[in-house]
This record gives sequence, structure tokens and C-alpha cells, in this order.
Amino acid sequence: MMLSRIADSLFWLNRYMERADGLLRVTRTNYIMSLDKGVDSSLTWRPALNIFSRLDAEQCAILEYDTPGALKKLLVDSENVNSLKVIVTRARENARGAQDHITKEVWEQLNHMYHLVNQPAFANNIMDFRALESIDGLMRHSLLYNGITEATMPRALGWRFLNLGRYIERSLLTIEMADRQFAAIHYDLQVPRDILQWKYLLLSLSGYELHLKMYRTSNPNKDVLHQVLFDQNFTRSVTYSLSRIDRYFADVIAESTHVDNVSLARYFKNLYSHIRYTDVDDINRESVQSFLADVKSRILEFSKRLAQSFFSYS
Repeated sequence: MMLSRIADSLFWLNRYMERADGLLRVTRTNYIMSLDKGVDSSLTWRPALNIFSRLDAEQCAILEYDTPGALKKLLVDSENVNSLKVIVTRARENARGAQDHITKEVWEQLNHMYHLVNQPAFANNIMDFRALESIDGLMRHSLLYNGITEATMPRALGWRFLNLGRYIERSLLTIEMADRQFAAIHYDLQVPRDILQWKYLLLSLSGYELHLKMYRTSNPNKDVLHQVLFDQNFTRSVTYSLSRIDRYFADVIAESTHVDNVSLARYFKNLYSHIRYTDVDDINRESVQSFLADVKSRILEFSKRLAQSFFSYS
């Protein structure tokens, strides 16, 4: 069995890199759509700031219409623990701690991204017309990191902990983003809403094109909720992420004799079944808000128990 310290580093390496990828997607989408107020005149930086910073309501109000200020807070502010600069730095620290267990190519790509984020030129470029070009460049490097990891990492235990971190973070991000957008319609799926008004969420999750191809009903609210929660073919849906967790977690516990494995596996199976065998109509009869909150709470609890079992957290 792998040392708990190494497993912990690999798990958090990919949690941070997945969060960095999500932050870049949200930032790019918000920046582009802020240039076209005709689609959604209420669009501000508040949802992104709520997810990727710890600003209070008053501080968010100061920045929500300030694009340069919001970009600085989200991307390069060292005092924001969820800024891209801080997240990538923490990913690199975890990679350094597990350097013997990742490939040279993975380390080099992560290190390159770290230096790009920390260049003074990057902080300057996001303050003017070069912002989109700079964000796009980092998004390409994030995709490269994922591709290089996929192509070069051996399929051993370290690979499984990397993917557990990735898909736990991905599921949580999807829930956070969806919750912010459904709050705008007070979680009421019957509120009249055009698909263009869901464009922000779907673009942030790289699912807008898929939605236009696959969904044809007259209720885009339900369609969007189905896609982000239940669509097994959408790689950023909660169901898809949990299916990946199920696979890699099964591989991990197969190589471990920890006494808590049985109860932890049972807890996850209950969580996965709860999502997999629920449909949009079931949620509509209850509350979208409480459903999202419940699923998020369960995933966080699973992550906590996983850490206690495999990373020696108290």
C-alpha cells in the first residue's frame, strides 16, 4: 500500500488542478459574456467571486462590475486562497512532495504553468485587452496537463488517487456552479427561461454545444438540471463524476485492508445510488436547493472519510 503522505499529495494535486481548470473556464466565460450584455443584462462577476473567493457581500458588491479588479482577485491575488496563483502553487507543492510518483512530463507541465501564472507579465496582461489571450493560454496549459497526465502516468495506485481527487473536485464544482444559477430562478423549474439564459452555466462546464445537440424539450430548466446532474455521457455531470469515483475507489479498497473500508464503501454506494436513481421530476416535487445541498454535503462527507481512512487525518 502506498504511503499515506504520498497518496494525500497525489489526491490534492489533482483536486487543485481540477479547481484551477474550473476557475479558468468560469473566468473565460464570464469575461466573454460581460462583453455582450444583450444575452443577460444581469450578468456580473458576483457568482464567480462567490465560488472562488471568500469575499463578503459588501466586498463582492465593489468588484462585481469591475472586470480588471475581479480578474486580479480571481487569478493573481495571493491573499485569495482560491485564486489561480494560489491554487497552482499548492498543486505544485503537492507534486513536489510526490515527485517520485509522477512522470517527468507531468512535473514539467505543471511547473511551466506555475511559472506562467507567477510572471509579472501575466498580472499586467489581464488588466487590459490581452486578458482573454492570457486566460486562453492558461486554459490550453490546463488541458495539456490533463492530457499529459492521461498519456504518461502509469495505471498504478497513484493514478487512482489522482483521479479520486479530480472527480471529487469536479462534482463539487458542478454543484456549486449549478446552485448559483438555479438560485437566480429561486430554484423553480417552472419559471419561463430561454436556453440562452443558461448559456453561462453550460459554457462554464463546456456543455453548451452538447446541450444544443441532445436536448429538445420545451423546458430548458429541467433539461439543464438533467444534464449537469444526471447525464452519464456529459463528463462534467455529477453522475459521470461519481461513476469515475466508483471505479477508482473500488480499485483503491481492493488493495487495502483498512477496517473502515466496508462502511466507507457502503456510504459511497448509498450516495451514488441516491444520485443515479433520482430523476428531475423527483427533485421538482421536493426542492432543487435542498437536493443540491444534500448531495454536496454527502460528497464532502465521503471526501472527509476517505481522507481519514487513507491519509491518516484525525
